Amino acid sequence: MRPLHIGLAALVAAVWGLNFVVIEVGLAHFPPLLFSALRFLVAALPAVFLVGRPTVAWKWIVGVGIALGVAKFGLLFIGMDRGMTAGLSSLVLQVQAVFTALFAALALGERPGGVRVVGMAVALAGIGVAAVDEGAGGPVLAFVLVIAAAACWGVSNVLTRKAAPPDSLNFMVWVSTVPVLPLIGLSLLFEGWDRDVEALAALDLSGAGTLVYVAWISTVFGFGAWGFLLRHHPASSVAPFTLLVPVFGMSSAALLLGESVSPLRCLAAALLVGGVALTSLSRPRPAVTPPPVTRQARV
Repeated sequence: MRPLHIGLAALVAAVWGLNFVVIEVGLAHFPPLLFSALRFLVAALPAVFLVGRPTVAWKWIVGVGIALGVAKFGLLFIGMDRGMTAGLSSLVLQVQAVFTALFAALALGERPGGVRVVGMAVALAGIGVAAVDEGAGGPVLAFVLVIAAAACWGVSNVLTRKAAPPDSLNFMVWVSTVPVLPLIGLSLLFEGWDRDVEALAALDLSGAGTLVYVAWISTVFGFGAWGFLLRHHPASSVAPFTLLVPVFGMSSAALLLGESVSPLRCLAAALLVGGVALTSLSRPRPAVTPPPVTRQARV
């Protein structure tokens, strides 16, 4: 990769890592489901009028919109609202690579090789260590919600593979149109009209800034730049930069929010990042297709 493209990949990882800190700040202004709905509304408008018509079938846009927008981000925002820290969330969410490999094996017939299986085991060991660390004084339910968010991200990754969008920015903008109404409906149902209206009425520069960051910078710029890199370089060259996301996430949370990093959390980070690296960078074995059955000619 050219130095400029390496810098762009590192910048995207930094943007996505810092995104967890911005989410935590935003949750002080909005209920989690409403915040997630507004994030996708701002990401979709006005971009949806600028990117052209969808380049894949609507079934893939709706499927990814539900799995990624409603389920993954809804669960992540609720988990963080219930006490999951920004730094730990950025780390734990990377277990999506394990879920992606598992779901790809079930849905796409991709057989994980030995290296990938070892990587999955190491990553899960890291999650276990993180769970022990969080269980010592953190909210366990919030931890479980972020794990569930990672699983939903794995589902959306497999759906995206099936969709194979030729333009990732176009795809992400149209995907962003799907979760808005379901998330607003869920927010009205579980968070209440009064709470939502109160949050919108109290919108200030800080709250608006978090929306701009998570929608336009993290989503539109982040996925647009990532798609650009994937169009110019093999996925095996671009994918390793996602391992920098928890590094930026944990360091920015410690620097900006004063989050402490315990020895157990450092061990969990080492195991999880190492396991995800093995899981993501090793190639799956192709599905074995049985030879066609030939009929014997009648004599």
